[in-house]
Amino acid sequence: MKVEVYVTLKREVLDPQGDAVKRSLHELGHKGVTSARVGKYIELEVADGTDPAAIRAMCEQLLANGVIEDFRFELS
Repeated sequence: MKVEVYVTLKREVLDPQGDAVKRSLHELGHKGVTSARVGKYIELEVADGTDPAAIRAMCEQLLANGVIEDFRFELS
């Protein structure tokens, strides 16, 4: 089973990488960009029937820093 994990900075955390992306897009002429946030995408292959609680634990224990990051995952 495939798991797609999306990790993003919490809204209250400054994102200098996102600011750099926004600034660069403006320099390329894309002035309509008002905000950019940069995150991580992690793809896992797990055994069929893996408990979503186990996947949540993986995210909480290793894949995301709970102090500054949020996460969500999708099973497919």
